[in-house]
Amino acid sequence: MQRKLSRSNQHFKKAITKLPLGVTSNFRYWGDDRTIYVRNARGGRLWDIDDNEYIDYRMGYGPGILGYADPRVDEAAREGQEIGGVFALSTEREFEVAERISRMVPAAELVRFSNSGTEAVMAALRLARAYTGKDAHIIVEGGYHGIFDSVLWYVDVEEWDQMSKEPPVEAECDGIPRVLKPLTHFTPLNDANYLEDLLKTHPDVGSFLIEPIMGNCCSITATAEYLRDARALCEQYGVVMIVDEVKTGFRVARGGVQELFDFKADLCTFAKALGNGYPISALGGREDIMRIIGDRVIHGGTYTCHSVSLAAANKTLEILEETDALESIAGYGQQLRDGLGEILTSREIPHCFVGHPAMSGLFFSDTPPSNYRDWVDTDYTFYDTMAPFLHDLGVLCEPDSREPWFVCEAHDQACLEHTLKAFEQAVDHTIELLEEKEPQRAQAH
Repeated sequence: MQRKLSRSNQHFKKAITKLPLGVTSNFRYWGDDRTIYVRNARGGRLWDIDDNEYIDYRMGYGPGILGYADPRVDEAAREGQEIGGVFALSTEREFEVAERISRMVPAAELVRFSNSGTEAVMAALRLARAYTGKDAHIIVEGGYHGIFDSVLWYVDVEEWDQMSKEPPVEAECDGIPRVLKPLTHFTPLNDANYLEDLLKTHPDVGSFLIEPIMGNCCSITATAEYLRDARALCEQYGVVMIVDEVKTGFRVARGGVQELFDFKADLCTFAKALGNGYPISALGGREDIMRIIGDRVIHGGTYTCHSVSLAAANKTLEILEETDALESIAGYGQQLRDGLGEILTSREIPHCFVGHPAMSGLFFSDTPPSNYRDWVDTDYTFYDTMAPFLHDLGVLCEPDSREPWFVCEAHDQACLEHTLKAFEQAVDHTIELLEEKEPQRAQAH
């Protein structure tokens, strides 16, 4: 079952001499002997430099909504290249794309563009602070909002002694100024009473940052009731509700998670699927908040609205808005869930799916966790053991069980058949391995 990764291993030894961990993002390092390097990708498939072929369910953590190297988007990008790149000036197309975003997402009354999800969320927090005059913010536990100092904090539920009142808040890494810690508060998902108590006791809070479908916590999902309650609490306490749709935007519905749950953010952020992999992000929101950009708030960037990325985003959104691409994606995602579920059920392995079929989370339990605190009590041994076997069998899922499986429009019946066959083999191999290591645990599954 083991793949050959000799060329990737050899390249890793060279790459690590010039690149920390041999890669340009910590999340691309899977170990000295398992880190892979891509040769090329098309549609829903990817090939590494060892010529291993994979059905890809990472899709770059979600950008590939239509599939890699989509010819319609790439043609538009080439036309965008002819415009000339960046100019420290604007083009007419910025308005065209902003207008489409506003039509698809009514909460995005005005729009500003950036290059990455991190940049969009940074701008949203800065804008919320300026609007409210309050420096602190609340983050939903388990949410992921990019890599910048204000959000690189987490609640350490894994090491939490539950005899103490609350889990400790820790920095995600060294280099985060500890003076920022008092500005960051956390609340469990789906607990409006907890959120209200937090707002009552922290009048310095000016913004509430939430992923209603948590894209880095196995797609654990907010309830519609919780979102209504959170929306009302933000209005009651004068707090800006920032909905992070970097992963859900234009993926789970044309209007993103806000359409799915029928509510409106004050500010919302988009990236990933916005450009089908081309680097672009957007911040949208209420006109009265957005209008202070340029008045009291600085926003910009040299490479913002690069002509290639903007043209790609324009075409991607056109396809998502005007064709049945999203219905096709959701349909495939549901077939995938059904097929995986049948395999697990036939082996009497408890399981459940969460999130949206376009970005499914899989838990090996009868019921899913409702928040991050519940997640830490779930048993993810089976998934973590199985993932490397899937890689060896040509199915590329994230080795970390907290990452959803992303579906693209290019995933087809051949992809599905290969995936289900590989999944069945990987499940059986995992059962055998766990029986050898821990017979009682395997029987429990």
